[in-house]
Amino acid sequence: MTEAVAAIDCGTNTIKLLVGDPAGEPAQVRRESRMIRLGQGVDATGRLAPEALARAWTALDEYAALIRAAGIGADRIRFCATSATRDAGNAAEFTDGVRARLGIEPEVLSGEEEARLAFDGAVRGLAAAEVVVPGPALVVDVGGGSTELILGDPATGPHAAHSMDIGSVRLHERHVRHDPIAPDEIAAVVADIDAALDACPVDPAAARSVIAVAGTNTTIAAGTLGLAAYDRTLIHGRELAVSDVAAQVDRLLAMSVAERRALGWMHPGRADVIDAGALIVAGVLSRLSVATLVVAETDILDGIAWSLVG
Repeated sequence: MTEAVAAIDCGTNTIKLLVGDPAGEPAQVRRESRMIRLGQGVDATGRLAPEALARAWTALDEYAALIRAAGIGADRIRFCATSATRDAGNAAEFTDGVRARLGIEPEVLSGEEEARLAFDGAVRGLAAAEVVVPGPALVVDVGGGSTELILGDPATGPHAAHSMDIGSVRLHERHVRHDPIAPDEIAAVVADIDAALDACPVDPAAARSVIAVAGTNTTIAAGTLGLAAYDRTLIHGRELAVSDVAAQVDRLLAMSVAERRALGWMHPGRADVIDAGALIVAGVLSRLSVATLVVAETDILDGIAWSLVG
């Protein structure tokens, strides 16, 4: 019998909290997500911006209160930060603030550890939903600052993983100045994506099945499914045609930020940067040898939670 844990995944765009028993009933697991854009400007300046840190502290104060209310001790809490914090020259300022609020030592994950946790969270979540994915399975985790490709067998875990410094926030800030994104900006983003994928030791074409995780992928899936509003229960475990996802990417690229924000399934904090994120998704899809993918609402956050219970 496992106990409740608190897992926090702090990425470039989003900070997420899971409180509960990952082996228990999904309805008894509390999930929270806040768009804090921690990676604001990091690609250009190499530092976490003061206003980004302020947004992080607001979210963490709220999360700390929820964790205390749940009676979870420090030994059952794990805080993991990813791409933006790996890249920031003032990362110590961030980790000191986390330590003060949660009373634990925050971890800045390596790309390899991030990949392992994302794979574990994805495959466990699909198994719980009785979704079978044959190996080798490729988990595609598109984040704000980095993108992970993890190839492995659902029964034995990952055997190849690579983290690329391409993400929705990073590439949008680097290249996009027009709304909607201009053709030359698309070309610049795609050039960075292709260069990263060409150098990636994990070959998407080697996969027999593909699992798409994290907010960019699940948001595009919501649009592909034609949902009126975002609903994780209608997204998790769904199989989508790669061609349908690619068509949804094209529709998003043609929209302005205001038009994207008007979509019932689009989080307003994702609407501005999903152009670059969608291009990353399209770049990976173009290299697949399969015609469908499976979407998982469980990801690195769930992997962090599982790591606390064994």
